[in-house]
Amino acid sequence: MWVDPNLGDLKRSHQKILPHSIESYIDNRMGKKPTVAISHLGCEKNRIDTEHMLGLLVQAGYQVDSNEELADYVIVNTCSFIEEARKESVRTLVELAEADKKIVITGCMAQHFQQELLDELPEAVALVGTGDYNRIVDVIQRVETGERVKQVSAEPTYIADETVPRYRTTTEGVAYLRVAEGCNYRCSFCIIPHLRGNQRSRTIESIVAEAEQLASEGVQELILISQITTNYGLDLYGEPKLAELLRALGKVDIPWIRMHYAYPTGLTPAVIQAIQETPNVLPYLDLPLQHSHPEVLRAMNRPWQGQVNDAIIERIKTALPDAVLRTTFIVGFPGETEEHIEHLLQFVKRHEFDHVGVFTFSSEEGTPAYTLPNQLPQDVMDARRDALMEVQQPISLKKNQDEVGKVVDVLIEQEHPETGKLIGRSARFAPEIDGLVYVQGDAPLGTIVQVEITDADIYDLYGFVVSNP
Repeated sequence: MWVDPNLGDLKRSHQKILPHSIESYIDNRMGKKPTVAISHLGCEKNRIDTEHMLGLLVQAGYQVDSNEELADYVIVNTCSFIEEARKESVRTLVELAEADKKIVITGCMAQHFQQELLDELPEAVALVGTGDYNRIVDVIQRVETGERVKQVSAEPTYIADETVPRYRTTTEGVAYLRVAEGCNYRCSFCIIPHLRGNQRSRTIESIVAEAEQLASEGVQELILISQITTNYGLDLYGEPKLAELLRALGKVDIPWIRMHYAYPTGLTPAVIQAIQETPNVLPYLDLPLQHSHPEVLRAMNRPWQGQVNDAIIERIKTALPDAVLRTTFIVGFPGETEEHIEHLLQFVKRHEFDHVGVFTFSSEEGTPAYTLPNQLPQDVMDARRDALMEVQQPISLKKNQDEVGKVVDVLIEQEHPETGKLIGRSARFAPEIDGLVYVQGDAPLGTIVQVEITDADIYDLYGFVVSNP
């Protein structure tokens, strides 16, 4: 994408014999700006930051290349949510440093470790915090003058709106839409408020305007994201306004609108009614429950949740009998006992969630849970994760087998390079975290078609395109 062939030929013809400073001189003489590549890591919230940085760079006339080897600068948008994410970010940074690339570090790890990263990586020419990605063009310009830039706001407050350029990196039929940034909750295991600041919501008008833009680009599925989507608008309007937002988005010509990160206590009767009465809002609820036992939830600083999980889930199932319920759990939290994990196993058996993700506890410096006693060894946490997934897998299989024989809408997203079969998702599956539908037949990418489901396994479905009458 955005590769200038003349620039590429010039770089390739000189890359083995000319130092970078002479290459930059040639570029300047030709009136060309340096080439930038972006390596994206982390969640979909990070992805939107990446997309805005891409959009801003292209608007400013920079050459953006997907090939890091041909780029003058590589922006690494890092993740620092849990230890495994940090390890991936560090591996990426070290590999680029060993390749002698000039690195711009952005994202959560940049916000988290700041000076440590600059001290350890002399190849890092700039460091940009989570609230400063909108300044990426200015940062690159300053770097070009020889400055080593550290652009990190102590308290992130920025959130992009529909006027900020954006280049989507998802498949053509899908777009994420950020409705708010940051979080006012202080779960004892979570470092996100420290890295991304307190909640700040966009106006309903701003969100709808961006949704209209995305609809005009042919987007078929819009995924609403924030740290806590059910708290949308609380900071801006004095009370949550998710129900009003859903109804407003219901007027946008996009077939599927999906919500992520819905706290169960925020699924009020008004929100449930809005889901019921807005046809393009999918009854897909991503509930980040984290645990079921009240004692563990209190230690997580989520005491209110332990009293209402069962009642709320049953209320959701009654109000939305076709709802698809996804949740995530953390096992191995400090002090978690065999009794606690058994409680969670029974909870999962009882409620039969459609999709479950399980993480082992990650001890994050700077969070209250980091200093809690009774930290559990990794092998115990791994065993508990495996036990929970063993309980969930037959439930997931049964849920998928219930789809066999049905004709369902499927968003076609890719074609298998070897078999030629189409790959997509039904409304039951969110991108990247749930299953896929493998489809026989012909259909354009980025369109929603009817597929008859003929087979199923634990995670995926199989079927064929139903010809239009």
